[in-house]
Amino acid sequence: MISFVGRALFVSVFLLSAWQEFNDFGDNGGRAAKSLRPKFNAFVSHVTTHTGQQLPPIDMKLLVAAAIALKGIGGLLFVSGSSLGAYLLLLHQAVATPILYDFYNYDVERKEFSQLFSKFTQSVALVGALLFFIGMKNSRRHGRQLRKKAPKAKAN
Repeated sequence: MISFVGRALFVSVFLLSAWQEFNDFGDNGGRAAKSLRPKFNAFVSHVTTHTGQQLPPIDMKLLVAAAIALKGIGGLLFVSGSSLGAYLLLLHQAVATPILYDFYNYDVERKEFSQLFSKFTQSVALVGALLFFIGMKNSRRHGRQLRKKAPKAKAN
């Protein structure tokens, strides 16, 4: 019971965010798509500068819809104790964190740097919690396999 409550509280961050973005989605992806565009453009610029590879154009509406789906489906699966839910939330965090919390675009003395860096580290902590959950699920499964005893021979 305590484990379920912990998972429900943890995932509430993702589900409430997905619900808010879903309600605001509209025809153009809502406020999330509008605020994501400049951050995504800066991210694409960094990727192009450092790798020399040009990323294909991506519709912000589809990116927001994918984020809503990952958070919603992943959150519901995670509450039920599914590792797949944790992997979906992990995928969302891996993609969204460096784009949304772009502290690397600001000078250390600017207020934006510390605000974004703080949110970035919080997001990394969520990644750590998800990895911990996945590790615990895998170790429990592995532990059960080790504990299975060989059948005893029947005495005649």
